Amino acid sequence: MLQIAAIREHKEKFAEALKKRNIDANPMLDKALSIDENRRNLQAKLDETLAESNRLSKQIGDLFKSGKTQEANELKEKTGSLKEASKVLSELLNNAVEALQQVLYTIPNIPQDSVPAGNSDTDNEVVSEHGDMPKLMDNALPHWELAKKFDIIDFELGNKITGAGFPVYKSKGARLQRALINYFLDKNTEAGYTEMQVPLLVNEASGFGTGQLPDKEGQMYHVGIDDLYLIPTSEVPITNIYRGDLLDLKDLPITMTGYTPCFRREAGSYGSDVRGLNRLHQFDKVEILRIEHPNKSDGALDAMVVHVKGILEELELPYRILRLCGGDLGFTSTLTYDFEVYSAAQEKWLEVSSVSNFKAFQANRLKLRFRNGENGTELAHTLNGSALALPRILASILENYQVENYINIPKALIPYCGFERID
Repeated sequence: MLQIAAIREHKEKFAEALKKRNIDANPMLDKALSIDENRRNLQAKLDETLAESNRLSKQIGDLFKSGKTQEANELKEKTGSLKEASKVLSELLNNAVEALQQVLYTIPNIPQDSVPAGNSDTDNEVVSEHGDMPKLMDNALPHWELAKKFDIIDFELGNKITGAGFPVYKSKGARLQRALINYFLDKNTEAGYTEMQVPLLVNEASGFGTGQLPDKEGQMYHVGIDDLYLIPTSEVPITNIYRGDLLDLKDLPITMTGYTPCFRREAGSYGSDVRGLNRLHQFDKVEILRIEHPNKSDGALDAMVVHVKGILEELELPYRILRLCGGDLGFTSTLTYDFEVYSAAQEKWLEVSSVSNFKAFQANRLKLRFRNGENGTELAHTLNGSALALPRILASILENYQVENYINIPKALIPYCGFERID
């Protein structure tokens, strides 16, 4: 969430930057400033009324001490009117504060200068490509056919139990899935990230804290009777561990990792792009997160990119890195790098990770601050990235490592899954 003081100071600059997201932010910014002006006027009137009431109360006490009872009682009537006025002003002020909060919740983060302009994912900027494209046999199969051939993932059974987008992993498919989870967690903890195991359901405050609400409300599964949400990513519960906290400078950076199933409705997703593991309603993901000093968040983002690169290179999967354009940038992000692996059988790139810097945007919603020495308190910066999302990694391994009658396992995963191939 943007800070209203920053909007007052940089309104024109923010409006221009938000054009990269293909939105005219002026109406939202103007509305926020108008409500804020009313809020500040109400606050000034309330402060003035309370000060006058306190002044008169002191005067009343002095009059009673002096035996001037009649004059004191006359002033008491006036203080009664002031108390009623302050009550009305307090209610108006609270309403203005809430109205301002609701408007600020709808304004997305400001893209960094390096974010390219663009309307959709077709305008994302390819930063680099790595690895050699595998040369598959002529009769190579996509992963959903490989899954059926070797009986390792059952999409029809998942549809029977729940519905489309909820696959059942079987035998070596389940073991490979578990191997990937453990491998990713080990790589992350070796890099200094503290492993966390968190709830899969969060309350509304947590959803607002990291920016999924109200922006992604329609994409989240809502348990209405308890007013809880199934998490779309472990970013939500892990980041909310520090909601409302005041950290010491020495606590930074805080680095965390966690594995969770993730749940996304993905309403309106149809067609070839959702076949097999390409797009699911329930999927597994390992996340890395950082809480950083503002001066160090840009460097931390670069370090996270290097970390994800290292994992993909160990898995020997061809990949590329993209800098997302303004039109494809997430609501809370100021800069995002996407990682895509190449699916040889499908002949397409599949997104497997997004690594993002949110700057102070989430921290302002979370009220997450740190003591910055003589400078008092300051909002921290938050970052997160997938390391990694499993479905498309698994799909790419199955497709890229297939040979005539079996599927090889990447060398880095053999110690984790206990077998060298699927046959």
